[in-house]
Amino acid sequence: MPTISFFYGVVIQMFAGDHPPPHFHALYAEYEAVIDLRDMRLMRGSLPRRAMALVLEWVAEHRDEMMENWDLCQRMLPPKKIAPLK
Repeated sequence: MPTISFFYGVVIQMFAGDHPPPHFHALYAEYEAVIDLRDMRLMRGSLPRRAMALVLEWVAEHRDEMMENWDLCQRMLPPKKIAPLK
């Protein structure tokens, strides 16, 4: 699963050919959350509150790029790297 971005210990990843709806995986230490790109809703898993806030802030800034990456992954192409949260 390619890493798209990494910031403050959070890893953002997407699977090529993954199932709908459009989503991404956020990993932090032993935690993993799967987040829907359409409404930024938590689909499954969990993250500590602060890590989740950072992820939601980051994805709000990069939602269009993440949707482009979702389209690439659906075509079995590698996603593009996205700048980390600053």
